[in-house]
Amino acid sequence: MVYAVVGAWLLLAVLVVTTWGRIATDRRWRTIVLVLVLAFSLAHQLLFATITEDAYIAFRYAGNIADGNGPVFNAGERVEGYANFLWLVLISLPKAAFGVGVEGAAVALGVVAALGSVLLTYFLVNRIAGLALPEGAEPRPALGIAAAMLTAGASGLAVYGPSGGEMPLFVLLLLSLCYALAARRPVVAGVLVAFAVMTRPDGLVAALLAGLWLVFAAARGRHSWWAPAGYALGALVFLAPWTAWRVTYYHHLLPTAVDARLSGTFGTRVAEGWHYLSDFSLVHQGFLLLALVAAVALLLRRGGPDREARSVIWLLFAVAAGLAVFAVLLGGDGSLSWRQLAPLPPLLAVASVSAYGVLTAVATAKPSPRPRAWPAGTRLVPVAAAGLAGIAVLVSMFSPEVLDRVREWQTRSAQLAEIGDWLADYLPPGSVISASSPGALSYRMGAQLLVVDVLGQTDDHIAREGRRERGVVTDYDYVVNLRRPTVAVPTGTGYTDGQRCGIDPVYAGKYQVATFQREGTSSWVAVYPRTEQAQTVVDDLDRSPEFRHVPCPS
Repeated sequence: MVYAVVGAWLLLAVLVVTTWGRIATDRRWRTIVLVLVLAFSLAHQLLFATITEDAYIAFRYAGNIADGNGPVFNAGERVEGYANFLWLVLISLPKAAFGVGVEGAAVALGVVAALGSVLLTYFLVNRIAGLALPEGAEPRPALGIAAAMLTAGASGLAVYGPSGGEMPLFVLLLLSLCYALAARRPVVAGVLVAFAVMTRPDGLVAALLAGLWLVFAAARGRHSWWAPAGYALGALVFLAPWTAWRVTYYHHLLPTAVDARLSGTFGTRVAEGWHYLSDFSLVHQGFLLLALVAAVALLLRRGGPDREARSVIWLLFAVAAGLAVFAVLLGGDGSLSWRQLAPLPPLLAVASVSAYGVLTAVATAKPSPRPRAWPAGTRLVPVAAAGLAGIAVLVSMFSPEVLDRVREWQTRSAQLAEIGDWLADYLPPGSVISASSPGALSYRMGAQLLVVDVLGQTDDHIAREGRRERGVVTDYDYVVNLRRPTVAVPTGTGYTDGQRCGIDPVYAGKYQVATFQREGTSSWVAVYPRTEQAQTVVDDLDRSPEFRHVPCPS
């Protein structure tokens, strides 16, 4: 698949660079190239095709919604261990209506949303650049192809397209918000930003910045004061009842998924977040350099009749910067490929290409007797777009934080899913399981088993009252003595390559170690059954033809 993606990029790059003039003038040819860009994006996504751990948590919630248990992780326990409500509702609908599996629906919707984001960058760039064209000037829709190509090459969007998570939908909503503002549709923008907030907490950043942008535009006379008012009304129509329902249903304003990450000192979080942003910046230097050049060029060429187009570009830059600051304040996260910062490359690509279109709009419409040197000829845009997209693809393949880690995560998730199936098939319904990776494991165990997340994402007490140590929140005294799990699954990484007979000190005394070997392999798994139930649990699990109990040496 690696060679297929590289080949797809190379063919697309050669095609775009050599036929740029035809792309700019022939609509049919432009459509063909845009379809090829979407195909390149799809191939880039298929390179990864890995469902992330957090997505499995969402699947468990969505499955309970579809089955009539409500938005809960364990039936009867109202804990808001998610922060992507709109995504949960969307992926639960196919199962509720047609019996389609949540997992397949989520992957399909994510891929479609990622492709939609690539397509929308094409229209958004052309919309912004069109705002700067003098009356009677010919539009230049080929610029949108460059932005779409850059977005298709962005590794974050490609990783999270088929991940089963909400990030592709979030990126699509952010781009749609900017398009609605560029098209002077403030009420629609308010609705879209409400959906963004209901998809991820980061949407609050976009909501605030878009609102301030409209207020500033109204104060400068570019919009009426109805624009910010309509924007606020459009957002509140959805956000007000949703927030009221959340507080009534869960009895908390912040989800446990957010509260658990806000524990610990502010300084520690910022230090972790800065390291997170630094790693992202090192790998995405191409997008950042492109954005820097575009921003400096805009500052050097101020004034003119293109103020509205420039203001939309600055909004895109502001949203990207705001999301980066939000990630730093939250301390980043441990997900693949800098998930929190995945929207930045598409936003920066749109802003940068749009800036080029705006700054060259007048020169294109009316050639100057003394042309400025910085546009560097008609081939600048396709060559830069193709080159940066190629660099982004190389990042996908050779950065240890991208493809290598995705494959490692894929193996880990597959192993945890097998362990979850095993526990679901042989433990009595109603058994309580504690786990440090409640995603794939808990989803495959199904609703008949109750799961205690020892790291607090789906447990109110641990998230809000637990102790933060070495970047995680825990309360093992609460887990062992109050929740009293039937079985503890200490591994969060799948199988081990040998028998592990040691027991975690937090479980010692009230739990025993039971080790099982997967038949026909050198893979092992250790579980901790509660001492008074140990023999019964071991006998139940040993009934599996795929796992064989091997007692630890005395």
